[in-house]
Order: sequence, then C-alpha cells, then structure tokens
Amino acid sequence: MTNDKDSPPADPGNYDAYFTSKENDLRWYREMLRIRRFEEMAARSYTRGKISGFLHLYIGQEAIAVATKEVLEPQDRVVSTYRTHGFAIALGSSPGACMAEMYGKATGLVAGVGGSMHFFDRDNQLWGGYAIIGNHVPVATGHAFASKYLGDDGVTFCFLGDGALAIGPTHEGWTLAGLWKLPIVFVVENNRYSMGTPLERSIPVSDVTVKAPGYNMASDRFRVTSVAETAERLAAAAKLAREESRPVLVELITYRFRGHSMSDPAKYRNRDEVAESRSWDPLERTYNALMHKHGMTEEALEELDDEVVAEMEAAVEFAENSPVPEPSARFKNILVEES
Repeated sequence: MTNDKDSPPADPGNYDAYFTSKENDLRWYREMLRIRRFEEMAARSYTRGKISGFLHLYIGQEAIAVATKEVLEPQDRVVSTYRTHGFAIALGSSPGACMAEMYGKATGLVAGVGGSMHFFDRDNQLWGGYAIIGNHVPVATGHAFASKYLGDDGVTFCFLGDGALAIGPTHEGWTLAGLWKLPIVFVVENNRYSMGTPLERSIPVSDVTVKAPGYNMASDRFRVTSVAETAERLAAAAKLAREESRPVLVELITYRFRGHSMSDPAKYRNRDEVAESRSWDPLERTYNALMHKHGMTEEALEELDDEVVAEMEAAVEFAENSPVPEPSARFKNILVEES
C-alpha cells in the first residue's frame, strides 16, 4: 500500500484536491455536521448533570466515521473505543437512542445500562465501544477470525487511539492477526495525545506504521483532511484485507478539539497548535469547498445547520422524556438466555 509518511499534506485552501461532486460533498458535510452537533448537545447535557460518568467527544475526528460508513460492506464489522458516538451516528444509529443511552434511559442503544463508553448497535454494524484501553483489540481480532473461519468475506475495522499503542493486549491482538492472516484493518486515530500526554512521550517512534512489518501487516499513513480521501484509502486497506486475508495497519493523523474527556481542560495545548489544526478540520474545509467550489451560499448552509440542530434537539428531548430502566435490566445480556 501507499505510505505518504514523508509527503506534506495538500494545501488546505485547495478545494480541487479530494473534493468531488456537490452531491457527495454536501452529503458528507451533513453527516459530519450531524456528529458535531450531537456531540455539542451531549456536552451541554453533561454540564447540566444529565449524563453521568465519563464523556469523550469526537469533535474534530468526524470525517473518519463518515468515511468508514462509505466503505463498509454489509458483512463487515466496526469495533471501537469509548470515543464512539461518531461511529454510531455515521453508521445509522438513531440520535435519540444514542442520547438516551448516555442519559441512562431504557430507550437507549443498550437499554441505558452501557452509557457513553459502551455503545453497541449490531444492526448497524457497530460491535461495541470498549472502555478499557487496548482490550478491544483482541476482541476485534476474534471477529476477524470468525469471518475467516466462517468464510463470510467480512472485514473487521478496529479503531484505537494512540494511547493504546503501548498496551499489552494491542500487541497480542496484532500478533495473532498477523500470525493467522486475518481480514482486519487496525485504524489508529492518532489525535496526538494519549489523554494529556504527547505521542513522543508515550512511544519511541513518531510513525506508528513502522511497527507493521513486525506483525506481517501492510500499512498506510496520512493526515485526515477530507472524507473522500479517507474513504478512498480505507477502501484500499479493506480490499487488501478482504482479498488477501491480510491485516492492515492504517495510521490516521487527526485532531480532537476538546480535551480527552469533559473533565480535561486541555491546558497542555497552545493556541497556535489548535489554530493550525483547525485549518485542516475536514468539516470546515468541506464547508469552504461547498461555498468556493460548488457555489453554495452561506444562507443555504446555515439553513442546513438549523435542520441538523433541530434533529439533535429532538434527540435530547427524546432522552429527557424516556423512562429509566427497571432495576432488573442490569442483569440482562450477561449470559446467553435460553430460547
């Protein structure tokens, strides 16, 4: 696979590079905007005391989830971390059910017993968000083993943050995937900070893909600046995993514009760094492409934003008005029930 680790990214003002038709760009912009507005609503609800526990926002990384939806085949699976709201929204989960899950309500994705860090929606190919860093990597490897064993032609997409790279289970999952030649794409969402620790202080190499040959994995590495390019390169990784039954490691250079969680003020970053990263924000770049490349007006895009905000306000209202689960709900879905 192509690895552009030594190539600079495209000019952020160049809207001819990886921006396609107005129809595609508008659709992708809407989907990224839906994730961002959902996350902003979730943040407000958290500060109002409506959401308990932890809350990790996906603001800045939306293009990855939207691109993933573009490349999935019906038999494929997505396994993610606790920063998984964006995947749920992009893959087709109801915003109301997602918000209700964070509210701990019975109408949530898993009946309110999972919360923000444990989303699950099998019908929409989301096979779990996992709270324990790195521990989901062997689980995803198991999904890929099942696909190879059953011959269902499925590819598992396993998303992990850069903070999981020094975790033992990550090494174990990668080792088995390479040893057994499994159809899986490991996607490292490198947002530059393991919680509040810069990547250079947590692992000895800055290019994660140099690890790939040691696990018999192909690799790719690039900066996320648009849905189109991200989808194109994830599709290439999935094609290799599917056709050659070979694991692939993809490092996506991205950025989160909020702290690690709602309790993190992100004071370890300076304004210049954040401003530079915002110039590459796929949502902002797509907004500008719609105006400067496709001729859309600011008024039309504001109208679209209003529609999305209304959708997410309805999700909050749904969560507010939903019932809490019965106490017995905590004991469901622990063991396989008799039919």
